[in-house]
Amino acid sequence: MEKLNGNKFKAMLVSGANNLSNHHREIDALNVFPVPDGDTGTNMNLTFSSGVKEAQAHPSTHIGEIAKTLSKGLLMGARGNSGVILSQIFRGFYQSVEGKNDLDAKDIALAFVRGTEVAYKAVMRPVEGTILTVLRESAHDTLAFVEEQHSKNIIAVLDFMIKRAKISLENTPNLLPVLKEVGVVDSGGAGFVVILEGFFSELSGIPIELVEDTGEIAGVQSQLENDEFGYCTELIIKLNAEVIPDFSENHLREQLSDLGNSIVVVQDEEIVKIHVHTLSPGDVLNLGQAYGELLKIKSDNMQLQHEHAATFVAEPQQKKKYALIAVASGEGLTRLFKDDYRVDLVISGGQTMNPATEDFVEAIKSLNAEHIFILPNNSNIILAAQQAESLMDEVDVHVIPTKSIPQGLSACVMFNPQVDVQENLSEMTEAFKHVKTGLVTYAIKDSTIDGMNINENDYMGIHDKTIVVSVPSRMQAVQALLENLVTAEDGLITLIVGEDVDEDEQADLETYITEHFDACEVDVHKGHQPVYSYIIGVE
Repeated sequence: MEKLNGNKFKAMLVSGANNLSNHHREIDALNVFPVPDGDTGTNMNLTFSSGVKEAQAHPSTHIGEIAKTLSKGLLMGARGNSGVILSQIFRGFYQSVEGKNDLDAKDIALAFVRGTEVAYKAVMRPVEGTILTVLRESAHDTLAFVEEQHSKNIIAVLDFMIKRAKISLENTPNLLPVLKEVGVVDSGGAGFVVILEGFFSELSGIPIELVEDTGEIAGVQSQLENDEFGYCTELIIKLNAEVIPDFSENHLREQLSDLGNSIVVVQDEEIVKIHVHTLSPGDVLNLGQAYGELLKIKSDNMQLQHEHAATFVAEPQQKKKYALIAVASGEGLTRLFKDDYRVDLVISGGQTMNPATEDFVEAIKSLNAEHIFILPNNSNIILAAQQAESLMDEVDVHVIPTKSIPQGLSACVMFNPQVDVQENLSEMTEAFKHVKTGLVTYAIKDSTIDGMNINENDYMGIHDKTIVVSVPSRMQAVQALLENLVTAEDGLITLIVGEDVDEDEQADLETYITEHFDACEVDVHKGHQPVYSYIIGVE
């Protein structure tokens, strides 16, 4: 094959998207930290499917026009850092092929080289040993191969690119020591290789079909609709006595993964709490009953919540000077930001559910304000927020790069509607930089990080990006984390309590803090956030 036409290009994209969908859980599992929030594969999958869906629907067979539509779909659907980088790769790809009706081998190689340039520019501090390295090395080697060998066979050139990408991927642990310590390759790079393999399979006459039992994804055409809505279902189960000896949280998670996503399973002796987003809440209830007695059931229709939210934000508002947007997960945190910290709109999301660029764009459009400040509150959400900022020419938007909920709260405290934009930006940015963040969650697998042995189901205390303690007791974990966080210079501890912590445990922890850190003011909030039992801010 020496020419790639528009129809074949669309088919190639679908095969790549299907291959990524089929393997996205494996890519999620490459997460370095053994926390229940590995989402690189999921973010890349949702991002790429968003773009491919738009490209498929485009009536033209002109590759330049298809690539433009693909780029826009990826741009708006980008989630997480990996999704944003992926969108930038194909933004560069489009820039290179704009105006071309079909492509030859050199066109494709040049397009990926341009994708490399655009993707690197999108990241403030590019890190080698990531998807960027895999892209750069494979794209430049492929262009050199085309030019030196005068190769015109697109299939042979793509095969060469995949081989070079795999070599680069296998070398990522030598560039990032943490990958070597944990024994994995870079997850973003792995996702990029999977997409290329899907492209190659289509061009070789063996297109990748979607594996229907992936649970989370029903196909490229319907993925976004199904993933975004359905039912947010929560159960509390009292395990039957005969189930307890052999009960496995991981096995239950695997069973739930066939029914939905955004899964959290936490066991406390004979009590198990389940959180899952599913299209079949009845099946989740039946599965829960197989394990024991259902003590609590909650299932909210997220489609209706979305419609109600859309109706609400569509109401006309009087234009004002400022508006604040924050990202948070948990009804308690949502109320806290809106009621106590003057945030106008809270986008639901966090570590396990990164909002898309389009979510920020729609939020910005819904607010009738001259100046809008966005608080992402998560390092994996900042790029998507900044991408939305770059798209909004008619509104003055500023992303304040908060990396945690405590940082976001601290920035909000310093917001002053009476001063100008630059003073607000300066004060809010300076405030969050002094906040230390601690997180307590459970380990989903055995691992070794920074020389620390971590056992599955241990509770980990994480200070910023460092795991400082891993023990079987959650109370011991949070106490050790506090000892690590709090110094004599600190004066405020903000404790945000997750949905899996009961009143007795919360009271015990508050007593411990009061007795051991009496020089600090303590601010306690019931955040109801998933995944993290405790979020702690110290300043």
